Amino acid sequence: MAAVNVAFDAPDNARGPCPSNARPIDLVHLAKQTMGDKALEMEVLQIFARQARACLQEIASGDAEKMKAAAHLLKGAARAVGAFKAADAASALEEATKADAAAIAAVGAAVIEAENFVLKLCR
Repeated sequence: MAAVNVAFDAPDNARGPCPSNARPIDLVHLAKQTMGDKALEMEVLQIFARQARACLQEIASGDAEKMKAAAHLLKGAARAVGAFKAADAASALEEATKADAAAIAAVGAAVIEAENFVLKLCR
């Protein structure tokens, strides 16, 4: 009888496709944002990569106000495209009371990882 229940239980993925936390960009989230338009996805990702690079330059400037503003901008842009690791790192930097070298490095690493992922997708 137990085998019958196992055979007819709902699979783990019954709630639909789950976001890919293993990738620097959640492609399921991005597809929802762009309504499945692949050309728009590529365009949005390229814009994000340029904007993220500009935010990194502002963060590296050393000015605390510019750093917080850039971290906030990066957080929103990253969440919009599904770069949740970069968004979380930017959020931690934005909320830090003072510039922490480890937090800045975490943002840089997450952005570079997302940027490399975007470059691979564009090939």
